[in-house]
Amino acid sequence: MLERLQRRLGLQIIPGVFFTSAGIAALFVALAIPFDAVVADSFGLLTGWVARNLGWFYILSVSALLIFLLGLAFSRYGNIRLGADDSRPDYSNLTWFTMLFAAGIGTILMFWGVAEPISHFANPPFDGVQPGSEQAASDAMTIALYHFGLHTWTIFAMPGLAIAYFSYRHNLPMCISSLFYPLIGDRAFGPWGWAVDVIAVLGTLFGVATSLGLGTLQLNSGLNYLFDVPSTGLVQVILIAVITSIAAISVALGLDKGVRRLSQLNIVLAMALLGFVFIVGPTVFIAEGMVQSIGDYLDALPRLAFWTETFKDTDWQRQWTLFYWAWTISWAPYVGIFIARISRGRTIREFVAGVLFAPTAFTLVWFGIFGLSAIQVEMNGQIALAEQVQQDPSVAIFAFLQALPLSGLASALSVMIIVIFFTTSSDSASLVIDMLTRRDDQPSLVRQRIFWAVAQGVIAGTLLLAGGLDALQNVITSLGLPFCILLIFMAVALFRALRADYRGYSMNELVQGKAFPEVVATAETAQENDHVSETVDRH
Repeated sequence: MLERLQRRLGLQIIPGVFFTSAGIAALFVALAIPFDAVVADSFGLLTGWVARNLGWFYILSVSALLIFLLGLAFSRYGNIRLGADDSRPDYSNLTWFTMLFAAGIGTILMFWGVAEPISHFANPPFDGVQPGSEQAASDAMTIALYHFGLHTWTIFAMPGLAIAYFSYRHNLPMCISSLFYPLIGDRAFGPWGWAVDVIAVLGTLFGVATSLGLGTLQLNSGLNYLFDVPSTGLVQVILIAVITSIAAISVALGLDKGVRRLSQLNIVLAMALLGFVFIVGPTVFIAEGMVQSIGDYLDALPRLAFWTETFKDTDWQRQWTLFYWAWTISWAPYVGIFIARISRGRTIREFVAGVLFAPTAFTLVWFGIFGLSAIQVEMNGQIALAEQVQQDPSVAIFAFLQALPLSGLASALSVMIIVIFFTTSSDSASLVIDMLTRRDDQPSLVRQRIFWAVAQGVIAGTLLLAGGLDALQNVITSLGLPFCILLIFMAVALFRALRADYRGYSMNELVQGKAFPEVVATAETAQENDHVSETVDRH
């Protein structure tokens, strides 16, 4: 039936993946619009249950994956290339690092670069820390780096490494289901594999929709500051419709004409804003603070990596750490595929070092410039920044820029950056979702990419109408759990394949059980022992 529908619509897709993903997304929108309060309450209850009972699983999983990736990089498998043994990287290190920056942190850093440090500075999560104190400032920077540093990029690096390895070294399709070929064999290309890809598509849809929702809240705040545009649900829906239309045009133009040019423009604008704040802000204070923040982060990392608020009964970790991990996990397929596409020819050691440490270094610079500048503004009492951020985090960057010279120009530049980040996130995700829902030998149709761009906008608008920031946090915290489990299986599959690869076995030999003859021998011995035991029992 689905194949007949595919032919009638003239689509180039995998019917089971495309229609299942689109159907679930449509069902969510159909229920959320008329029953927004019920849906918001339901996801609120589900998120509360996940946080109480499985919050430790999120914390442990991400930290364990970080250790796993570092272990691979320093192990004997670190020299294995993502491609043939004689392959070399497609891009120079500088170009690769620049593209990594553009992969998935733009909208996030624009929204939280000021909001998170100021939030923790005003409301420290640790006992005995006085709000507004020097210790609160140090902890605020450390927590922000924890949330956007090595752990965030671990979540992106895990699928990126696995996809690049299986695609470039073993010629498997560039989709999430291919990563499970060592575990389930040819079933990875049937219903079992389709189920995995459906989870990846839904995670990307809702993860990017959450980013679009946050971007819309921030954009509305910027327009309110610049032009007194009211901050209402209707205005936010209109903004999403306009930006989604721009994204649809960009995605129709394709990767080179649309996405690439917008990404390059946005990097230039973001660096201009960053340089402006560094120059007109407290330059020496920023430089000193960044150096100190490196030490504070590295010192606190082992403790924060396994901190679960066991002895505190608060909602802090659900609102911050669990939300971040689930959010990042949900759109890890999208960023992972993007990173994989630009990483062919690198060794596993180069990949892990580059993907984990280069973006983390940039995150340190971004939070160092925006976060430390905002903290000093609050400490000096120039404006009531913390009070405004606590009321509405989306106003953070615009409220902060009021304390700097040329604030109107800087705010206008910020609005432009947010719009372009908004657009590039949407059109890049549309291209990736289209890849996940069709076979490699099928052409990419413009109308399919536009459909997914529109779907992201519709879901983002629905989430905002269903409860704003709280709804975004609750939905994504709940939906991130299935893909978190997939990440664990992904690591297992990758490790099995690397062991076989190192020993010189092919992927087919691994799937057939020939890669580890000692395991087969053990299994055969166990069967013989069982047979002897049954014989003895009968006698």
